[in-house]
Amino acid sequence: MIQLQNLVKDYGSLRAVDHINFTINEGEILGFLGPNGAGKSTTLKVITCFLAPTEGNIFVEDYSVLEHSQEIRKLIGYLPEHNPLYTDMTVYDYLAFVSRIRQIGNFKERLKEVISTCGLHGVVGKPIHTLSKGYKQRVGLAQAIIHDPKILILDEPTSGLDPNQIAEIRQLIKHLGKEKTLIISSHILQEVQAVCNRIIIINKGRIVADGNTEELKTSFQNKTKLNLELLADATEVTSIIEHVKNVKLLSINQKANNVVEAVLEFQSDEDKRADIYKYIRSKNWTLLEMHRDTISLEAVFRNLTIEEGGK
Repeated sequence: MIQLQNLVKDYGSLRAVDHINFTINEGEILGFLGPNGAGKSTTLKVITCFLAPTEGNIFVEDYSVLEHSQEIRKLIGYLPEHNPLYTDMTVYDYLAFVSRIRQIGNFKERLKEVISTCGLHGVVGKPIHTLSKGYKQRVGLAQAIIHDPKILILDEPTSGLDPNQIAEIRQLIKHLGKEKTLIISSHILQEVQAVCNRIIIINKGRIVADGNTEELKTSFQNKTKLNLELLADATEVTSIIEHVKNVKLLSINQKANNVVEAVLEFQSDEDKRADIYKYIRSKNWTLLEMHRDTISLEAVFRNLTIEEGGK
């Protein structure tokens, strides 16, 4: 378990992290979302003991970052946004070097396991600088898990990769998530949605949302937009809002062949679809289509970090 308690991190006069609190339970795959400069990487660097907090504290397995940084480092595997590789080394030599630093006794056996897990068989003897960006990320992941940590922290793990490489790294992350607690920092929404079972959104150093994808959509989606397409007269369709309570008409468009397109809005906690359908039947209009607009994680993100938080 990881517990952040009133965490603050300042860089001089700039407050990068502003009194944040949350707990990550064992076995969770947490997506840490936010725009560039929101405080994601800074928070992760404090968790991993690369930076000291200005105020507050973090506990990892009951160890405090203020007092037990060495114990915490042993529990965590970390892949920073900028992959820290010694590119003149071969893959094997680099991972053997990391193993010695981590004081892994059976490092040859562990090396075989990590090479297999990360799909590095074909490049073990190659210098790292000759590898593609995708394989370099695999090497970075291998160094992060070489000591078999309980917690794995990945900062922008698919940044700069092509679509095929992204898919491969996502599959690898999903596999690792079966065995470890994962924190994945990203501003790529599809990546987080694909692999994470919980999402925290941070903006300007503060937590603005916490939950799974559906919870975030539900909590944000206070209003429902309903799209209608019917055979009727546009001037008559406006009567829906007079006969169905608490419904607003956002737009209406009379098209060819007597087809009308209309967009209605109502509060999400009061579903008006049945009442609207009954009124359409009572008027003998032909309903061609009725569907709700479903809010996306992207819309939630934009509204929390730009439309509201960014103004």
